[in-house]
Parts: sequence; C-alpha cells; structure tokens
Amino acid sequence: MLSDGGFWIVQILNSLQLAMLMLLLSVGLTVIFGLMNFVNLAHGSLYALGALSGYSLAKTLGGMWAAYLLAPLFVMAVGALLYVTLIDRLRRAGPMKQVLVTFGLIFVLMDAQRYFWGTDQLGVTEYPFSGSIEILGQTYPAYRIFIIALGLTVFGLLYFLLERTRLGAEVRASVDDAETASCLGVNVERTFFAVFLIGCALAGLAGAVAMPAFSAEAGMGVSILVPTLVVVVVGGLGSLTGALAGSLLIATTLTFGQVFFPEFAGILMYLLLVVVLLLRPAGLFPVRS
Repeated sequence: MLSDGGFWIVQILNSLQLAMLMLLLSVGLTVIFGLMNFVNLAHGSLYALGALSGYSLAKTLGGMWAAYLLAPLFVMAVGALLYVTLIDRLRRAGPMKQVLVTFGLIFVLMDAQRYFWGTDQLGVTEYPFSGSIEILGQTYPAYRIFIIALGLTVFGLLYFLLERTRLGAEVRASVDDAETASCLGVNVERTFFAVFLIGCALAGLAGAVAMPAFSAEAGMGVSILVPTLVVVVVGGLGSLTGALAGSLLIATTLTFGQVFFPEFAGILMYLLLVVVLLLRPAGLFPVRS
C-alpha cells in the first residue's frame, strides 16, 4: 500500500477536500474570535442548517445550484436574527456566559432542525459534477474536486476582501486594536456584524456543498464543531492564513490517521493540538495573542 502511488494521490485529495470544508467553516469562526473575542459554539449548527435548507431548496427548485446560492443567504438571515436577539447582548457578558448560552443554542437549533426535517439522513441523487474523473491514472469523484476548487476560490476571494478592500482594512484594524480603530472612525460594531454575517453565510455554503457528498441530518454540526475549533486554535485567532494552515494540518491528520491508525485517529488530532500549543501558544499564524 505504501508503495502504491495511486493510494497517496487519493488520500491527498481526500485530505484537501476535507480541508476545504473545514476552511469554509473555520474562517468565519476564527475572525469572529479574533475580532471581538466572541465564543460562538453554535457555529456548527449553522453548518447543519445550510445542509438541511440546501436539501429543501434543491428539492423545491429542482437543482443544487439554487441551493448553493440561497442556502447561505438563508443561514445568514438566521444568523442576523440570532445576532439581533441574542449574540449582541452576549458580547460583553464574558466568555463563560457566551459558552453556556451558545452551547444551549446548539440544542435549540438541533431540536428545531429535527422538527422541520426529521431525524433521517437526507440526500440528493442529482447534483453537479456527479461523475468521476481520472487524475494521474486514478479515478476520483468529480464532485470532491469541485469542493476543493470551491474552497480555494473562496479563500482567494476572502484574501482579496481582507487585504484589498476597505472592509478588510477595518477588520484588520479592529482585530489589532478595536479602541484605536474606533477613535479613527471605524464603526467596529458594524464591522463585527458584517464579519459575523459573512461567517454565517460561509457555514451555510459549507453545509450546502457537503450535503450531496455526505448527506444531511439534524445535529450534524455537532460532530464537525470540535475539529473546527481545533483548526481555529491551531491556526491562530483572527488569521485567514492560519485557518487555511490549520485546516490542512487537521484534515491531513484525520485522513491519514483513519488509514494508518484507525484506533487512534481522534487522539492524533488532539496530539497535534498539544504540540502546536506547546511550541506556539498563540497558534501558527495569530493576528494577536
């Protein structure tokens, strides 16, 4: 197996596909952490909401492309409602209350998802790029290549947004020093709201994109939450580059761990987390400590 080049190609592609899904989830979460020190444990539930709403949209409108466009907007609208009614009030409440309330919100959203979509696994049989392609002599699902390409495209767009636009400059300034940025005329409150909505939309997009490959079910965000939090901590708070690096490291560890050490695959992820924190307590590419 180790001498089989095809084996390595397939596993590397599997790692990249998982990394891109984690990137879509973690990038919004890490910037929210880094920007306003807000601990939103319900972020994974928005991922599940994106998958489930994407399923309904695909069935209603007759195609996944509509789901890719509308599911992120639906999740963003739910995120805006949560922000206005709950999140904004918790921002100054301290991390313990944030953790407790958003942890409870996980179960509220999970029960709501079960009420509207039931407890069965849901999936679609018709979706773009449903066939296979040949890569270096290996047959691989074309849809997973689509996920990789989409993740890289979103990363490029986010990098441009943060590095080349006024919103990006406001985000960077607010992450570095919110008080000084506010004195210079940056509307930190508006900036946080915009970043929070972008993070919600990306979580919804990740869920909609993942649904054809992995199906959707109520509460599916719980299983992805812990790896996403590990990605955020490993990469560094508030860092887009860190989110990419953390996603690649954790996805590679999980993928190859399942192949070579299936009994210890979960432990390997936490072992990597411990090693990174011992060597770089602020993460690999932190915007700030």
